[in-house]
Amino acid sequence: MIRKATLQDIGQLSELFDQYRIFYQKEPDLPAAEQFLTERIENRDSEIFVAESEGEILGFVQLYPIFSSTRMKRYWLLNDLFVHENYRGKGFSKQLIEKAKEIAKSTNAGGILLETGKTNDIGNKLYPGCGFELYDEVNFYEWTNQKD
Repeated sequence: MIRKATLQDIGQLSELFDQYRIFYQKEPDLPAAEQFLTERIENRDSEIFVAESEGEILGFVQLYPIFSSTRMKRYWLLNDLFVHENYRGKGFSKQLIEKAKEIAKSTNAGGILLETGKTNDIGNKLYPGCGFELYDEVNFYEWTNQKD
């Protein structure tokens, strides 16, 4: 079952979120993960949906609202998608992506944007299989205020 995350999910969700960050070579920090997700839910900064089975959260997707000035439309940034390794290959990622698409449609958004590493073989197969197109006509740049 896919449903919207609530504050009651913070315990399980934070553990998955911490695993997600570790996957991207970040140091584990469960208390910070709990605080970060609590703030996102309380401040309504993002939309978080969880894949759940028998009371256990197996995965999540987090979407942030962004806007395109040239298109004069809202877009959604699919920033985080993660399924616990024991439940991969069972369709949960696709279900979470479909939920993200439903949100984009229901908010009349222009679409969903995402990025993933060139070495993320699973993601680079998953996203095109779910209808996403690789957009390589622009260069992606990043400026950071600090190294983390």
